[in-house]
Amino acid sequence: MKKNREQTYDVIVIGGGITGAGTARDCAMRGLKVLLVEKFDFTNGATGRNHGLLHSGARYAVTDKESARECIVENMILRKIARHCVDETDGLFITLPEDDLNYQATFVAACQEAGIRADIISPEEARRIEPSVNPSLTGAVRVPDASIDPFRLTVANVLDARRHGADALTYHEVVGFVVENGEMKGVRLRNNLTGETFEQRAQLVINAAGIWGHQLSVMAGVGVNMFPAKGTLLIFGHRVNQMVINRCRKPANADILVPDDTVCVIGTTSDRVPFETVDDLQVTPEEVDILIKEGEKLAPALASTRILRAYTGVRPLVAADNDPSGRSISRGIVLLDHETRDGLKGFITITGGKMMTYRMMAELATDLACKKLGIDKKCETATTPLPGSETSVLTEKTSKTSYEYSQRVMEGRHGTMTSSIRQQAIEDKALVCECENVTVGEVKFAVEQLHVHHIINLRRRTRLGMGTCQGELCACRGANVLCEVADTPAQKGMQDLTAFMAERWKGMRPVAWGDTLNEAQLTGMIYESLCGFNRVADEKKEVAK
Repeated sequence: MKKNREQTYDVIVIGGGITGAGTARDCAMRGLKVLLVEKFDFTNGATGRNHGLLHSGARYAVTDKESARECIVENMILRKIARHCVDETDGLFITLPEDDLNYQATFVAACQEAGIRADIISPEEARRIEPSVNPSLTGAVRVPDASIDPFRLTVANVLDARRHGADALTYHEVVGFVVENGEMKGVRLRNNLTGETFEQRAQLVINAAGIWGHQLSVMAGVGVNMFPAKGTLLIFGHRVNQMVINRCRKPANADILVPDDTVCVIGTTSDRVPFETVDDLQVTPEEVDILIKEGEKLAPALASTRILRAYTGVRPLVAADNDPSGRSISRGIVLLDHETRDGLKGFITITGGKMMTYRMMAELATDLACKKLGIDKKCETATTPLPGSETSVLTEKTSKTSYEYSQRVMEGRHGTMTSSIRQQAIEDKALVCECENVTVGEVKFAVEQLHVHHIINLRRRTRLGMGTCQGELCACRGANVLCEVADTPAQKGMQDLTAFMAERWKGMRPVAWGDTLNEAQLTGMIYESLCGFNRVADEKKEVAK
């Protein structure tokens, strides 16, 4: 980026979550000169901490009709433009004996009004198509829910933004704004890896930093009425259910079970938290208890299924400016033009919404940006496939080797980009991660194409370390390959690996009993007692996020 520091961009987008990535893509596709900045890694915030549900909108149909309509529109679009990120599972909304069966009629009517397919089926049919469902259910509705991988989706948007000329900086934090005569002229950035600071100028700055957008708005001298809502989720050790299972009632804690690759995720809780805690959220025993208790009501098999880890994120909810109580909060999209709202020219905030509606949010923000910059070009993101979903992936393979399964897994992760992964040499076909079938060739591809700098980045791009052993057997191999491919010094690689294992333990600690505790103790024996990594950890490991 040094060669571009004197360049003035049309737009600087702040935030490397799905909204920021989508906005950078849309702006770049319309011909704008774009810089995307993220203080840590892509998907480090709320984007990487949700249950991966491709909402049909049914969940919001009764309580938030606008959000429900937005969801079903974007649901159908994402199935086309991001096919390699989507697992088309369909979903069930079930009524249990303790629930009011009369609510089902209200629910179906609200779905139909929002344009969402909602078919009432018998409990017998529900048990047939989803054997893991609670057999005592008294009612069921089938809806077009699905699961989606937020990591793949975000990186695909970043890739396409870069293909259209955008620049992207990770580990660069906005520490100030350049404001001259009441007009935003750019940002002051700090490289969180080196500590270096510098200015980058643009005609327009778009704040797409989620809950962290609150601090940015304060820094810019404007206010956004945001309410941090913490949500905790649990990951179970294998895929119990093949369809998304929801409770047919008003949204409440632990009422969605989502199949996600080889695992399943139960979520979520919802509690307002102070802004000063959003960078250091802790999963509580009470949250774990309620997720287990309520999750077993959706799928009784969860009672005997190992829990891999717990994690938590923060929803960027926004209340109306005239409602300091927050009672009007919805999951709707909020676009703020700070020139008309606050008198600060050149600054836009796009927030609220959900991962599901990121593309629509990006379109709204880019429409406003183009209007301000005098650009007359329509949005094409709803019809242009993302990298990896351009054409149908070949389904028939000529290879009959033992690596055929790994080939299929890579196609599931990278779609049409799989053809760029090296697989000719036997070394490239060697497995780095057995749980998730990540090969050496895939690691090389991630470093060369997917903005990977260390092993935590690699986990988000390939799922290395996200399987049953949580990095116990693969993390060291992955770090070794990274040192070779990315030319990382050994000491830096050891520090990154230490940070990676600490991050894995953070998620295992709240559920550290039974097999999970046994696994953690073995992992500790390998990395602390055998490898001595506790002696190489230092304060710099916190940068590896």
